[in-house]
Amino acid sequence: KKKLKISGRELLSVPTQIFGLEQLQVLEISPERESCLRYRMELLPQEIGRLRNLTCLYVDSNNLKKIPAEIGTLSCLERLTLSNNSLSSLPAEMGALQRLQSLHLANNSLTELPAPLCQLRSLTFLDVSDNKIDTIPSSIRHLEKLETLLLLFNSLESLPEDVCLLRNLHTLWLGNNHLRSLPAAFGELVNLDWGYSYCSCNFEGNPLESPPPEVCSRGPEGIRDYFSSLRRI
Repeated sequence: KKKLKISGRELLSVPTQIFGLEQLQVLEISPERESCLRYRMELLPQEIGRLRNLTCLYVDSNNLKKIPAEIGTLSCLERLTLSNNSLSSLPAEMGALQRLQSLHLANNSLTELPAPLCQLRSLTFLDVSDNKIDTIPSSIRHLEKLETLLLLFNSLESLPEDVCLLRNLHTLWLGNNHLRSLPAAFGELVNLDWGYSYCSCNFEGNPLESPPPEVCSRGPEGIRDYFSSLRRI
């Protein structure tokens, strides 16, 4: 069996027999959005590390408070979804998931962007929306392949200049933070899809002063002109 979905009312734990399915590639332990099922699993078992062939692990909408260090042994993992849980931290061992391309962490209780995430060189999608993150480490520049970064509804007061080195970014959502300014090199993110309504680069809900919102709405060229004018003053 290569794919398995677990379901059940008031789900509290995973049957131990599952960890003997060593050829399993996709494991889903998330309730259907339209169902009335409620999952309450607080801990992902350490035995998860036995499923070495997993490429996709879906554990959204539970009550996870901790991810075991054994997650780092899943060297084939490409997609990991942990949104809508109660996570306040992540194990350093996650930095070993060098094939990981998509990581969903929205709606948890993270207060920082964990350093191990910045070691994931294959990451193209990262969603850390709706947490309590107040800083972005400069090491984010190592995510060279990152195309989508969702940071909505956090507590960010500033962005490091290193964000501007993520030249493969196509989507960057920054809405509903506490940003008063953007890095001077922000206009260099020319691969952002600044298309209709500038939906790929969202600043709404921030008290932006430099540059002001009307400048941001002009896209990267307007932002570059704004900072150029400041340097001439």
